[in-house]
Amino acid sequence: MIYGNVPMMIFILAAGYLFTVYLLLALAKRTGKSTTPTNVPSAAKGNHKQELSVAPKVTEAVNSQ
Repeated sequence: MIYGNVPMMIFILAAGYLFTVYLLLALAKRTGKSTTPTNVPSAAKGNHKQELSVAPKVTEAVNSQ
């Protein structure tokens, strides 16, 4: 390998790395924007509310000592 081309190779690899990181960040930003699913019918997007119970159902605490 000719050592005269090493600085140029470092520059090319660094530029490729930065470009890859830029593309991945752009992809993450684009996919993070859509919080609502697009394939849900419009009738399901109405005023339908669902109740969820978050009450704990612990019946017994066991001391393992």
